[in-house]
Amino acid sequence: MKNFMLAGSHKKVMGRLQHWCDEAAVVHWTQDSSEMPAWKEACARLQREGRRSKVNHPSPVHTAHRFPEPRVSSTAEVRFK
Repeated sequence: MKNFMLAGSHKKVMGRLQHWCDEAAVVHWTQDSSEMPAWKEACARLQREGRRSKVNHPSPVHTAHRFPEPRVSSTAEVRFK
């Protein structure tokens, strides 16, 4: 994962994150299973263990590190309240 983060398109885009976003966060995640976590679990863990990324114009949600739980449609499309 670290190789992915520090190379190619991801590295290029992440350098612009603070200019483009008003909310961003990251969490270090390890688990025994290769199964993807449920969106609700991922959101809770991001709030509990994650950290805010630097953004130039943080929203109140970013500053409070309390973002809404994602809603997942029947097509697995993720939307935020």
